[in-house]
Amino acid sequence: MAERYEVTRLDDVERSGGRDVWIPIRRSLGVTAFGVNAWTGDEGAELIPEHDEVPTGHEELYLVLDGHATFTVDGETTAAPAGTLVFVRDPAASRGAVAAAGGATILSLGAKPGEAFSVSSWEVTSDVFPLLDRGEYAEAKRLLEDAVRDYPGQGVHLYNLACAEARLGETDAALDHLVRAVELEDRFAGYAQEDEDLAALRDDARFPPAPVA
Repeated sequence: MAERYEVTRLDDVERSGGRDVWIPIRRSLGVTAFGVNAWTGDEGAELIPEHDEVPTGHEELYLVLDGHATFTVDGETTAAPAGTLVFVRDPAASRGAVAAAGGATILSLGAKPGEAFSVSSWEVTSDVFPLLDRGEYAEAKRLLEDAVRDYPGQGVHLYNLACAEARLGETDAALDHLVRAVELEDRFAGYAQEDEDLAALRDDARFPPAPVA
């Protein structure tokens, strides 16, 4: 019965978002207890972007399903053929993986110990970037307004909302959201200096100044 269990194949999970390597298993199956996704690509593809899990507190487990990958965790590089398990216990540890010769597919699972799982906000970002790239700013704005409500206190959605609003000519709203994003995470002040989505705002006195080196 579909409401009790579901069977599918990895190849049948529809890919979406800005990175073609992402296979959104969690969203496709409606998994709510933990994060689970797969990442696939040819040689040289960045399957797992370098990142840490400090914002989420997640432990992460990676399994190389096929091919070969190269993992880098806290500066240490590991060759990872099919069957390799990489468990990153410390959320502060930087981790990333690229596909080696012949390509690779990696399954990833993650959650925060001792807490109920909540969907990571990067899934929204992965949907928004293609919309911004295609000029579908109104649809991007709609998704981002929901994200700002669902993930309060995260500067990334406010910043991207400012980008969409700037493209739509909504100057006051864009500046308000940009300033708030910078207040939450000052890194966005640096990004804003070169972001073409925000070019129309730069002559306004309210535009955040470049960070001091």
